[in-house]
Amino acid sequence: MESLFKLKADLPVLVIGAAGIDIIGLVKGELQARTSSPATIRTSYGGVARNVAENLARLGQPVNLVSVVGQDHNGDQLLEYARQAGVNVDSVLSSADFPTGTYLAVVNSDGEMQYGFDDMRAVSALTPEYINTIEYRFSQASLVFVDANLPKDTLRRVMSIARRKQLPVVADPTSQALAEKLRRYIPRLLMVVPNYREAEILCDRHISPTSRREALAAAKCLVAQGVEIAIIGLAAFGVCYATSQTSGHVPALRTAVVDPTGAGDALTATVLFGLLNDIPIDDAVRLGVTAASLTLRHRGSVVPDLSLENLYDQLVM
Repeated sequence: MESLFKLKADLPVLVIGAAGIDIIGLVKGELQARTSSPATIRTSYGGVARNVAENLARLGQPVNLVSVVGQDHNGDQLLEYARQAGVNVDSVLSSADFPTGTYLAVVNSDGEMQYGFDDMRAVSALTPEYINTIEYRFSQASLVFVDANLPKDTLRRVMSIARRKQLPVVADPTSQALAEKLRRYIPRLLMVVPNYREAEILCDRHISPTSRREALAAAKCLVAQGVEIAIIGLAAFGVCYATSQTSGHVPALRTAVVDPTGAGDALTATVLFGLLNDIPIDDAVRLGVTAASLTLRHRGSVVPDLSLENLYDQLVM
């Protein structure tokens, strides 16, 4: 695929967005309303941007993370873990005004999320003024990844700097509630990675998670709006993707779901890694779906031994 941008794998990916703590309740048996339900509860490090950054680092891609944590134990531990994973966290802001972000999910016995709650107030500390102080990071980057947790003014500033420096931008809508923020930027994106519910917001159309036809039409709709690559997640039914030259569907790998958090972030990071290393988009998406499947089998938002070799060993065909 001939891109408008020249990607340089030797330069770091600049990842901007949320970092926090995931608290996941894995319910045993049927979820009971208005009473206590037996569950296994675990915590791990999360946040869309942080997850993408760690996945990239574990694949061997240099990465700079721009995010914010609180001046608390969770923030200290998150930063240390990210450093050990190979992520450069020198541009992560430490805020005295907010606690480190937290995401709480309730997951049923089939591995499906029933409820999700997030407290990402800390991201409001990522102001346009702070982005100005780390503008030099853009000059060092191969591309920019943003998640829609960013405040609108901050997202606007990031997009402005990236445009001026002719850097490609990849965006994750993050949730239905936040997807609207990205609509105005679709024509300026290298890639967008919504799930089917977020794609409904971006395309103003209904998408059934079981309909490849509807998801492919939505991906092509996004490409018609100007994005170079659109990848739409369909949960258990895999992903549909489109560019101006190709489109397709990759089914999900059948697997027992241990933990659903982070699977989409693994897909995004792996496709990015593929693009940076001249892997054709069809193959990069297959590698991404494989990474998502591995993440679903793992307790935590990122697979610690993620590698290109492991992905090829279990490649979804």
